[in-house]
Amino acid sequence: MNAQELKAKTPDELRDQLVALKKEAFNLRFQQATGQLENTARMRAVRRDVARVKTVLNQKAAEAAK
Repeated sequence: MNAQELKAKTPDELRDQLVALKKEAFNLRFQQATGQLENTARMRAVRRDVARVKTVLNQKAAEAAK
């Protein structure tokens, strides 16, 4: 996922995606705690995707406030 794809989405779609990413991060943390996590790089990717979504949401909010 890249920032250009996210900028094309509506704020509602971004919020839905944010919820899904946070659920995935939660599940990955549980997998790591129980020793079932195979792809450790996925945790980092999900964290970065959450940050991207939050950044784009904040940018859209700032544009709407103008």
